[in-house]
Amino acid sequence: MENLAETACRICGLDDGDELFDRHGVPLYVICACCYNESGIGDDTLMQVRELRGLWLGHGTRWHEPARKPADWDLLAQIANIPPRWR
Repeated sequence: MENLAETACRICGLDDGDELFDRHGVPLYVICACCYNESGIGDDTLMQVRELRGLWLGHGTRWHEPARKPADWDLLAQIANIPPRWR
C-alpha cells in the first residue's frame, strides 16, 4: 500500500521527511523550520495556503530556524516540493 502521508510543507515546500499530515490527511501539528507554519493551522484550504505562502515570500522567505537552512538552499527547488494540490 502506498504511503499517502504528506511530508512537504504546503506553504514553503520544505521536506525534511517528517510527516505533517498522516495518510488520512489528519494534521500532526508540526511546525515548519522554514516558514513557521504549523500543519493543520491555516493550511486546510488552497486560499489559506496561497495567502500564507504570499506572506512568507513577501517577507523575504525568512527561515524560522536559520541554523537549519542548508548552505546551498535553493528557493525554487524547495517550492517545487509543494504537493500539486496545494500550489
